[in-house]
Amino acid sequence: MNKYNLEILGLSEGATEEDVKSAYETLRTKYLEERFMDGEAGNNAAKMLTKIDTAYAELEKEFKESSSEYGAGDYFARVEALIKEGNLSEAQHLLDGFNERGGQWHYLQSVLFYRKSWMNESKKQLEIAIQLEPDNTKYQEAYRKLNEKINYDKNSAGAAGAQQGNQSAYQGQTMNGAADDQMGGNFCAQCLDCCYTYMCISCLCDGCCR
Repeated sequence: MNKYNLEILGLSEGATEEDVKSAYETLRTKYLEERFMDGEAGNNAAKMLTKIDTAYAELEKEFKESSSEYGAGDYFARVEALIKEGNLSEAQHLLDGFNERGGQWHYLQSVLFYRKSWMNESKKQLEIAIQLEPDNTKYQEAYRKLNEKINYDKNSAGAAGAQQGNQSAYQGQTMNGAADDQMGGNFCAQCLDCCYTYMCISCLCDGCCR
C-alpha cells in the first residue's frame, strides 16, 4: 500500500480496507466543517479535503487491484499457504481484502482463528461455512474434530482443577506438585494432551493446506 496515502489518513502499513474507509469518513467530516473557518484554518481544511479524497481513491484502487490479482481459487490458495507458513497477519490481511465471503472464506477464517487459539471464534466461523455449504464434508469433519478438541480441553481443565483441590501436602512436601513434575509424575497426562492437540491441528489445518 502507498505509505504516503496511508499517512495522510493517519494510518500505517497493514491497515485494512475498512480502516481506510473509516479514517477517510472521519477526516472528511472534520475538514468539511473546518473549511468554513476564517483565514488560514479554512484554507488548510480545503486543501486537506483534496488530499484525503485523492489518497482514499488511490488506496481503494490498490485494494481492488489486489482482489482481482488472483482468481478466487488462487487467492484462497495464497491464504492457505500463508497460514501454513505461520504468517497469520498477512493471511488475515488478504482475507479482510476479499469481498466475496462464501463457505471457503469462513472456513479459512476458522482455521486462522484456530491457529491463534481462539476456539469459540473458530467454531462460529465453521458454523457459518457449514450453513453456506451444508454438503461440504470437509467443513463438517473439521467441525466435529473442533468440538472434540473444545470438549477435551474443558474436561481436562475440570479434571486438573479437581486434582489440584485434592492434592495432599505429601506431594513434594508442597502444595504445587513441583517435585512430582521434576520426577515425571505428570508425564502421561501432558503427553496425551500434547499429542491430542497436535492431532487436531493437523486434521483441521493440514486439511486446507495440502
